[in-house]
Amino acid sequence: MSRLHAERHVVTRIGWLRAAVLGANDGVVSTASLVMGVAAATGDRGAILTAGVAALVAGAMSMAAGEYVSVSSQADSEKADIARESQELHEQPEFEIEELTGIYAARGLDPALARQVAEQLTAKDALGAHARDELGISDLTAAKPIQAAFASAISFAAGAALPLLAALLAPRDTVMPVVAVVTLMGLAALGAAGARAGRAAIWRPVLRVVFWGALAMAVTAGVGALFGVAV
Repeated sequence: MSRLHAERHVVTRIGWLRAAVLGANDGVVSTASLVMGVAAATGDRGAILTAGVAALVAGAMSMAAGEYVSVSSQADSEKADIARESQELHEQPEFEIEELTGIYAARGLDPALARQVAEQLTAKDALGAHARDELGISDLTAAKPIQAAFASAISFAAGAALPLLAALLAPRDTVMPVVAVVTLMGLAALGAAGARAGRAAIWRPVLRVVFWGALAMAVTAGVGALFGVAV
């Protein structure tokens, strides 16, 4: 006797996972780099915290706006494609059935069966069939601008809070090393979490985010120390 079981696939998370991982990583790296640059230029804790808070707020708003605009453009393109497909279905219904038949045959169905499937799916939901199988647009992968904007803003703020708290709590003479260590640990945890959420191998994402985070902090701290200015 067969038993039905629920399946959860990573693709269902694609709408928010990409935006959340990007936002958190950017929040950690950009804020930590700014804190390191200011700390290298001046030991004033007030200046460091002011720069960090400004980076958190401005970065979260920038990420939200950027994601919304970017994903809205994708959504507009999807709507335009669907509208064009709807018009073609109205003007050339037989050609559209042949188009679906060719798609299913290319995937391995017998031509006669491919034609039958195309006709049945067209009778049930012609536009949905073409959106899914010809354009690659479905409810799971469709662009969601508001969701992406919120995910980016919240994750950026959460990521930025890590180096900011480290700078706030670290002894005055150890701000830079404490922020560096805490940031790298946070990036490692973020890389591991992103890999687990996406059901991918852990070590490569961890090494990737740690390397680029360390490089960004090192370059920014070096510029701050060299020129004595916050960068």
